[in-house]
Amino acid sequence: MEPVTTYEIKTTACPHDCPDTCALVVHVQDGKLVKVTGDAHHATTRGFICAKVRYYPERIYGPDRILTPLRRVGKKGEGKFERISWDEALRHIADKFKEILAVYGGEAILPYSYAGTEGVLNNASMDRRFFHKLGTCLLARTICSAAGKMGYVYTTGATYGSDPENIPYARLIIGWGTNSSSQNIHILPLIKEARAKGAIYIHINPHRSDVAEKADYFLQIRPGTDAALALGMMHVIVKEGLYDADYVARFTYGFDKLKERLEAYPPERVSEITGISVPDIQNVARLYARIKPSFLRVGWGFQRHSNGGMTMRTVSCLPGLVGAWGQLGGGFLYSNGGLFPLNTQALERPDLMTGTPRTLNMVELAKILTELNNPPIKAMYVYNCNPAVVAPNQNKVIQGLLREDLFTVVHEQVFTDTVDYADIVLPATTSFEHLDLYRSYWHLYLQLGEPVIPPVGESKSNVEVFRLLAQAMGFEDPCFRDTEEDLIRQALDSSHPFLKGITLERLRQEKRVRLNTPTYPFIAFADGKFPTPSGKIEFYSERMKQAGFDPLPAYIPETESAEGSLELHRKYPISLINAGAKYFVNSSFGNLKSMLAKEKRPVIELHYEDAKARGISEGDRVRVYNDRGECFLYARVGETVPKGSAISFKSWWNKKTGFNGNLNRITSHELEPLGGGAVFYTNLVEVEKI
Repeated sequence: MEPVTTYEIKTTACPHDCPDTCALVVHVQDGKLVKVTGDAHHATTRGFICAKVRYYPERIYGPDRILTPLRRVGKKGEGKFERISWDEALRHIADKFKEILAVYGGEAILPYSYAGTEGVLNNASMDRRFFHKLGTCLLARTICSAAGKMGYVYTTGATYGSDPENIPYARLIIGWGTNSSSQNIHILPLIKEARAKGAIYIHINPHRSDVAEKADYFLQIRPGTDAALALGMMHVIVKEGLYDADYVARFTYGFDKLKERLEAYPPERVSEITGISVPDIQNVARLYARIKPSFLRVGWGFQRHSNGGMTMRTVSCLPGLVGAWGQLGGGFLYSNGGLFPLNTQALERPDLMTGTPRTLNMVELAKILTELNNPPIKAMYVYNCNPAVVAPNQNKVIQGLLREDLFTVVHEQVFTDTVDYADIVLPATTSFEHLDLYRSYWHLYLQLGEPVIPPVGESKSNVEVFRLLAQAMGFEDPCFRDTEEDLIRQALDSSHPFLKGITLERLRQEKRVRLNTPTYPFIAFADGKFPTPSGKIEFYSERMKQAGFDPLPAYIPETESAEGSLELHRKYPISLINAGAKYFVNSSFGNLKSMLAKEKRPVIELHYEDAKARGISEGDRVRVYNDRGECFLYARVGETVPKGSAISFKSWWNKKTGFNGNLNRITSHELEPLGGGAVFYTNLVEVEKI
């Protein structure tokens, strides 16, 4: 008789850059992770998780896991290393940093990180202290959502919106620029619950995804024209007297100026810009104005265009026009990160800086590594990020990473493309192997993630490594001796009422705690007060005018489009969207055999007329190119995108595709003007059959 297999059941949280921040239940046997699933008792996780995280044991124990510190022995890019000890690695890094500091100063060292983990401690705490003390460049971490955030702030003054637990109470829901089958899958049961009560779901996106197919109404918009649609909807709402006059009078600023601006956006003109029919524009506008409460969920897609900040600013005016705020089931949601008032000053210690170091934008890494002088970047420390895959203008990024005079340290869990260019590689723990605190930028729960398995190999967390590096550099400040428990207590040391009663001890007992909001669900801006200069929703923004921007909502054609550059559009007539893949989270999971098998191969979806004009059929291998470079994909042909547009799915690793299948070989490192964000989706290309 075989012995009964026994498991330890433990709880933690998902660390990945996804809104859902799922509560996880894990099975551990003999100190090894064997199964991961969702916590049925969590209000939004509801017992299920995505396919990616279910395969986490493959990530932790797979052949790509980095187990020891390594030193490069081959040429950069070859990925040839020899094993060294932690003491050797730390000493070598400290010696190189001291050498660079003596010759070039701290601004020749670039920390490069993003959201490889959303854990509060391992994302931004001891690392910031270390680099502040070292006097390195500051990094503007804008690659994902900065443009949208800035546009939303100009309208509402806030960095948060409606509680997603409001959604079941809505009677009209709009998903705009989202694809919840790839990310934020836990919104789908909430929408389903609302629809069971009679709610209408409208989906607005250039891509006809499986979510779009299930919507009551689907508006297939031309890429980069979302602001025009929002202005057209507002034109109909105002022209037909459907706006909430009382709410507008009491809680908004600049309505008369907005009304004048809307005269330029009748449905007929908007239809020409967006490709959406006049009746559809009118119908959606009327539904949005008449059906209450309405919930508008916007994604990250449309703010990754060159006009993305202004687009978010424009779309976020809609709820104020119809009075959707302050209602159970109503409002607008882009990101709720601002609802977690953690004490980031205590965590990051900006007071350790001397002087004002230069700030470099992570989107411009290609230019930083190949063009920057006075001083040039002589060292780069990469963690929580895979820039050889995710940074735009990849050819120039790799050109920079190949520099022999660039000392590169990569602290990573697995052998990514970026690791191949490192001089020193450090093995990193996963979230299952260290202590951290997790907030969401969607739901309103703080979660504690305690280690559920021992560190694999010689891996160490970001917090531990930066403590050790501080010691190797001779830093004597007491803050570099803080433990993870100390850091969590410092993060929670806030007078904000939302954190009242939330302590490390309570989190250890309950694992996840909802923010102490005045209502459940939380009703944002219930009192009609907004943190703008006027205290109201600002249809007209004096701050934007002072910053040199149009103070009113506007449609600005993309820089790479027929309206923005006719000559460029004639040369490269296809507008390519660089969207998220279903089985990757940015570049995470892009090495797993199971996820690669599910994604199958890098594809580009073309409208059948565009494909026919180029002699391209379903399944053909194609070259996609522009002046920045080329990549090689496989064609899907149909009507999932508008004519003149295409969509592909990002973050394929070059060494896992066997050919140049990464879209960032053709994306631009230019910056969106409002927030300095990336413009991955402003990308004109040509496509040809191979």
